[in-house]
Amino acid sequence: MTFRLLLMGTGTFALPAFEALIGASHQIVGLVTQPDRAGRGHHRHPHPLKELAQSHGIPVLQPDNINQPPWPERIGELQPDLAVVAAYGQILSADVIGIPALGAVNLHASLLPKYRGAAPIPYAIKNGESETGVSVFQIQPKLDAGNVLGMLQTAIEPDETAGQLESRLAVLAAEVCMQVVGQIESGTATAIPQDAAQVSLAPKLTKAAGAIDWDQSPTMIGCHVRAMQPWPKAFSYLHSADRPPQRLLILETAIIPEDSLETPDAGPDSARPGSIVLADGRRLAVQTAEGPVEILSLQPEGKRKMNVVDYQCGNPIAVGDRLGPAD
Repeated sequence: MTFRLLLMGTGTFALPAFEALIGASHQIVGLVTQPDRAGRGHHRHPHPLKELAQSHGIPVLQPDNINQPPWPERIGELQPDLAVVAAYGQILSADVIGIPALGAVNLHASLLPKYRGAAPIPYAIKNGESETGVSVFQIQPKLDAGNVLGMLQTAIEPDETAGQLESRLAVLAAEVCMQVVGQIESGTATAIPQDAAQVSLAPKLTKAAGAIDWDQSPTMIGCHVRAMQPWPKAFSYLHSADRPPQRLLILETAIIPEDSLETPDAGPDSARPGSIVLADGRRLAVQTAEGPVEILSLQPEGKRKMNVVDYQCGNPIAVGDRLGPAD
């Protein structure tokens, strides 16, 4: 008897796993995904999951609210044995979770119970974790709290951004997803309860979350910069004499030994986190709570990304200027 799968996802994190499931021997009865969204200029964003499903003749459902009629009834008509959920973007009610004969499983980009929530990848990098991974768990109404059915781990590379790590984890998610779905189909899956004492949360990012706290160490500032890419990107405001504050996206930093950086005497404020301690046209360094951090590339608001040499050509920065909040 063919195993009937319902796929539920929106983000590109789901793409490798869904491609693998479609290419296997399962019957894909439908894809549930978020409605198409218009971007700037009212152009529709590409929807790779929808395009994938349509190219294989798979029905596509795009409810505004999966839990409201007529959508539970529509899903019931598909008679799925199992729902596989990845980066869908809506919370499923208990009624919807109960429609498939074997319930629903979710692909989550963390080693549960760590980093439950919408942004596990940025939080793992931001907090300086050395490893992360992908978990497949049984969905229940409580946030990311179901029993774990499978897990794969991987190291976080020192210079890896959240976007780069997500691409790698998506591939791992496909591998563990295929394993778990096969085990569920054969009745050999093992469910392991999560340790409630080890729970940490990774709530949805906001634009304000990109603000850099210069009172942290160079290492943690670097983690923050990488965690905020591709969105919302790390930022700070440059305060210079006789100029209004300028919002800068900080895109790449480097740790430098304090005794290797020759800096001019900038007075008593030079030790204040956020103070510019080197700006010679070639290099740009900022004081933190534990010595200087070097900025390698940045992006002024409304302009292109550039290295610090190009930026300082048209935007002189002086030692004693500072980076920090808007006011």
